[in-house]
Amino acid sequence: MAALAPRQLFLNLRPRDDATLENFLSLPGNSAALEALGSGGEDQVYLHGPADGGKSHLLQALCHAAGPGALYLPGSAVAAYPAEEVLSGAEGLALVCIDELDLLAGREDWEQALFHFYNRARESACRLCVAAARPPGTLPLELPDLRSRLAAGLVFALPAPDDAARRAILSFRAGRRGLRLAPELAGYILARAPRGLADLLAVLERLDQASLAARRPLTQPFVREVMSW
Repeated sequence: MAALAPRQLFLNLRPRDDATLENFLSLPGNSAALEALGSGGEDQVYLHGPADGGKSHLLQALCHAAGPGALYLPGSAVAAYPAEEVLSGAEGLALVCIDELDLLAGREDWEQALFHFYNRARESACRLCVAAARPPGTLPLELPDLRSRLAAGLVFALPAPDDAARRAILSFRAGRRGLRLAPELAGYILARAPRGLADLLAVLERLDQASLAARRPLTQPFVREVMSW
């Protein structure tokens, strides 16, 4: 099967429906980044940290909020495509979010294209938000000028959620779905669900669907039955 052209590819890069600012819980470790991103006043923001820190969620949420004038580019989806073609003309948009920058670092074609895109975006007032596992200073880049561009704006570290934060996020996301999650039941789920936040939220999705189908509230016996715990 032939690979998609870059412009066709963009049609398949829609943010997840649930990745919105309203679905993102403000915590001490992420509140500064959330405030800066939500205000819309910063032209360039760089987020870094582990997978569960919420980087991808925030970038997709910004694209949701910005509407059709935004573009979400995860490195895992665009790395195989010509960098110049992917980024050509994107500076004409209101917002471009580049996720998983780690997967593009060390690639001469992508580093050069990103450097020139940063310059074009700045000249055209295109807002640029980038996310990677590492801060700009330790990202394995070959182009020093690109490193300088990445570090020129606001830089925020988003930590992985600890157990208390995971509990708060689980209860928050359950509430967003209209589910009542008693503290004891939240503890029961957290003790048995995978530690990864995406996996934990997938458990919540499964329980929500099962609760709707069975027309039963979430109780420990029901959760045990659905999850085979």
